[in-house]
This record gives sequence, structure tokens and C-alpha cells, in this order.
Amino acid sequence: MTGEAAPAERARVWKTPPGVALCAEADLADPGSRGFVLKIGEAYFHGFVVRKDGQVAGYVDRCPHAGFPLAIELDRYLTPDGSLILCGWHGAVFQPLSGACVGGPCAGAKLTPWPVTVADGVVRTA
Repeated sequence: MTGEAAPAERARVWKTPPGVALCAEADLADPGSRGFVLKIGEAYFHGFVVRKDGQVAGYVDRCPHAGFPLAIELDRYLTPDGSLILCGWHGAVFQPLSGACVGGPCAGAKLTPWPVTVADGVVRTA
């Protein structure tokens, strides 16, 4: 050891300001998903959006079971068939548009919604 201090854990926030452009709606497959990390002041917000059946929903990237981010691989929030959101760590599965857990260790719980909207083809925070 060189006597250097361990890096401090990055501060997290759980909400975002409205109106932040995230991506073009056309950049999201249907079904599809994409993760986002936003720096807000000195802290970071981790969230993801899913598109299913022409609708877009956003969630805080934190499983209600153990508090981990859901995706093990970048932007891989959905099951291979695109029908459900999958927590890659413990196998919990969630409805893409409601966030309700329908199987796995947190059955009956819900993902924390992240308000997003689509206007003029752009996904934005709401």
C-alpha cells in the first residue's frame, strides 16, 4: 500500500429534474431497454427505460430484493424474448410497463418508477 485513501463511494440521488433529454425514441427497440447514469450536482442517478408495445416506462436501476442494479451487461434489462425486465443477479422478473415483480425473490414488490415522457420523438425526464 502506498498510504493512499480508498476512493470514496459515489453519492447517489433517486430523482432527476424534468426535461433532461435521454435519447431518441427511435433509438429504443420495441421491445428494448437502455440504461442511463446522470450526474446531478456531485451525485449520480442510475436509471433505465424500457419500450414495449409502443409505450416507454422508466425505472430507478435498483432491484427491490437486494438493492443491486438490475443489468449485468450494459443495457440488458429485458429477458431474451423481451417480454419481462430481468434482474440478472437473482432472477427476479418484472412487468415492463408497471414494474410489478411477477417472479423471483421479490414477488409482489415493484420497481421504483422514474418519470419519463416522450415528446417530438425524444425520451425525456418528466
